[in-house]
Amino acid sequence: MHSLDVTTTPWVSVGDLLPSSLDWVNAVLSDFDAFLIDHANCERKASSMLMSFVAKYPDRTEIIPELIETAIEELEHFQKVYALMESRGLQLPHKIPQDMYMQALHGLCRHGRDERFLDRLLVSGVVEVRGVERFKTLSEHLDDEKLKAYYDKLWRAEATHGSLFVEMARKYFPDEVVLDRLKWWIGQEGDVLLSTPIHAKLH
Repeated sequence: MHSLDVTTTPWVSVGDLLPSSLDWVNAVLSDFDAFLIDHANCERKASSMLMSFVAKYPDRTEIIPELIETAIEELEHFQKVYALMESRGLQLPHKIPQDMYMQALHGLCRHGRDERFLDRLLVSGVVEVRGVERFKTLSEHLDDEKLKAYYDKLWRAEATHGSLFVEMARKYFPDEVVLDRLKWWIGQEGDVLLSTPIHAKLH
């Protein structure tokens, strides 16, 4: 794992995370339709999560415009994934299945208004970087040129999202507090990833 340095940007990048395994790649490629459906679910959940920050922390006015802007961007990504689903004759499920990876991470968030606010921002940033890592990895293994180009473009579009959440946290907490907790979250994310069963899903 690369060391994090507050003098450089981004604060958290793909190189800081545990690499996805070839087993995950093979699972996705063997059932890409299932992966597409899960990807679509993740994009719409990401948009909803961002708006939940607005609802739960209306006093954090410095970050609300960015939260709204990013929520719209995630919704646009959902729209594009759904178009891919339509082209393959796929439908969204009536109910989004539970995400063991996200449940495990959210279970590690502290209680207390400020502590939970910081943890939710940082875990969101690490999860965004995981998505970038997996979209990039997938783009390097896909044979379908249309899908390859799509996921290559997507990971580049989302490459700044992880640091965006960290920068939001820096507006309200000292750099050393953010950095220490971010390092902790990166380690926890790797542990959760290794303990989560591999399926044709984003997480």
